[in-house]
Amino acid sequence: MRTITVAAVLTAGLLAYGCTPTRIEDPTRRTEPAGHSGGAQLVDETGAEEEPTEDLRGSGEWRLSPDAFDGRIEAYATRASAPAGSLVGLKVSTSEDDWRVSAYRIGAYRGGWGHLVWRSRRQPGEQQPDAVLAPAATRTVVAPWRQSLLLDTTDWPEGFYVLKLRTGSGSETQVPYIVSSHTAEGTVALVAPVTTWQAYNKWGGYNLYEGPDGPEGDARSWAVSFDRPYNGAVGANDYRSAALPIVMRAESLGIPLSYFANTDLDARPAALDGARGYVSMGHDEYWTTGMRRAVLQARDSGTNLAFLGANTMYWRIRLAEGPSGPDRTVIGYRSDAYLDPVRDRDPANATSRFRDPPAALPEQDLVGMQYECYPVDHAYVVVSPRWWAFRGTGVTYGDRFEGLVGPEADRVYPGRLTPRPLEVLSHTPYLCRDVATSSQSVYYTAPSGAGVFTAGTLRWGCALIDSCEHPLGDRTRRFVRTVTDNLLLGYAGGPVGLRHPARDNLDEFDLSPSNTVSAS
Repeated sequence: MRTITVAAVLTAGLLAYGCTPTRIEDPTRRTEPAGHSGGAQLVDETGAEEEPTEDLRGSGEWRLSPDAFDGRIEAYATRASAPAGSLVGLKVSTSEDDWRVSAYRIGAYRGGWGHLVWRSRRQPGEQQPDAVLAPAATRTVVAPWRQSLLLDTTDWPEGFYVLKLRTGSGSETQVPYIVSSHTAEGTVALVAPVTTWQAYNKWGGYNLYEGPDGPEGDARSWAVSFDRPYNGAVGANDYRSAALPIVMRAESLGIPLSYFANTDLDARPAALDGARGYVSMGHDEYWTTGMRRAVLQARDSGTNLAFLGANTMYWRIRLAEGPSGPDRTVIGYRSDAYLDPVRDRDPANATSRFRDPPAALPEQDLVGMQYECYPVDHAYVVVSPRWWAFRGTGVTYGDRFEGLVGPEADRVYPGRLTPRPLEVLSHTPYLCRDVATSSQSVYYTAPSGAGVFTAGTLRWGCALIDSCEHPLGDRTRRFVRTVTDNLLLGYAGGPVGLRHPARDNLDEFDLSPSNTVSAS
């Protein structure tokens, strides 16, 4: 990966960042989804098409080998998601002589999570130009590469894909990609938080949090681009340990599903129309006003919501065009919000925390809670064992699941904007930076009949396969799986609050209505 600094010219040498990706073990429960077959044709002149496999078996071949993830090949797609039939560019840079790409659809297949949908022939390797800042004013890193292949996804079934690239000498990398659904009607919509993945992506030396390491410490980006590779696994933002376990679990249930990137909700305001459920998959911190509006409208129309993470909808962003097309740049000034040039003329889309003025829209009126603390490493303590989605878990009041809450956690802020009736499901008192606070998971029901669950911890997805920062154990894995299954199956039946209204117990807990911990 290349890194650049403001003080230097806009190109620089190769610099490796990132960490070893998580090795994920396939769970034992697998079924074969119906109707997933076919493959794509390669339409770039450099790659002749190959027949895809017609066998709907899966394997673990989609995973990276840790010793092969060495930075010798890097790539990105010109779209984060698009409906089947779209042409998607793949831009690849490698110091190796040749490479090929394999497209794996993630699901509950016999033999493993990844079903091979299509594979290219060997392609000639090319070392592409160094990274540039474009524009330099916002320290936005772009990989100005030419297109290496053009993929025609006409026959790719909708779903979450991993594009795995491998050189002839064995170096590997991955590119996540979503074949988005034309409609969510009658389905549970699985939505990937691609804007948060990009906010933390430090390829080229910059993300929305920091600039390059060094004695002078360049400032962070105020805008980041999808037109660059990901720099590997980034903790809780890694799709392999956060989103993919949720995808696999949902597919194993045989319920109708649809797939989207969260950027689709901004570009297509009606994307969730008619959906029975919406699932935010993991760390979903960066939202546009349009994303918020789409999910709020879905809830108020009877769509059940599940936020299977924490720190949801914390930072407001906006999307802009990039070299590859619309919605390829994530603008987020964060704590430098006063410098956002649109702050005065368009406060509703100015970047800041959602809870902050001048256009405050606190996350709690949708999520039910607000972000409270990082770092966190505490037990999930059950306080409502009779809640409907706890059925089959065998939990009783006070049962603890050690380490399930973290590394970020949410809390209920009682007040005018808190949805009611709201049922507190778990409650864990702890100290955050020596300040007494607590974490919760919650469930509330909306007037439309929609049920809304918020896990309040970033470890929900990785707990499904016990691949979090430290082992949580089989007992926790079984608990999280059972609750997730109950939620998704219940959501598939329509407005679950009509059958399972929340039992309001918020007044039983002594919770401050204001923030007492410096959250971020």
